[in-house]
Amino acid sequence: QVQLVESGGGVVRPGGSLRLSCDASGGIFLIHFMDWYRQAPGNQRELIASVSSRGYTNYADSVKGRFTIARDDVKNTMTLQMNSLKPEDTAVYYCHASVHSGTSLSDYWGQGTQVTVSS
Repeated sequence: QVQLVESGGGVVRPGGSLRLSCDASGGIFLIHFMDWYRQAPGNQRELIASVSSRGYTNYADSVKGRFTIARDDVKNTMTLQMNSLKPEDTAVYYCHASVHSGTSLSDYWGQGTQVTVSS
């Protein structure tokens, strides 16, 4: 069974930086897209960054130029470097991956990690 575990959340002041990590384990043959989503209180979960198996990246306009997504297919990990953080970045951040087990393709989510940007 594939598991995704996020780490690296916390409290940071505006203008600060955080680095989130997502470790994937269990029954992985190939990971296709890996993404970061976030959900602020009262809001829908939104896609903020994605990276394909070929390394192509996409970002939401709200984080473009401040956040950087990366993946390591040897370690099956994904990171999100977040710089110049703003109060509106406060949310629970979720790791998502589309994983092929060798026999089937399924979507998996991490448990989420809280990021709070506050002075």
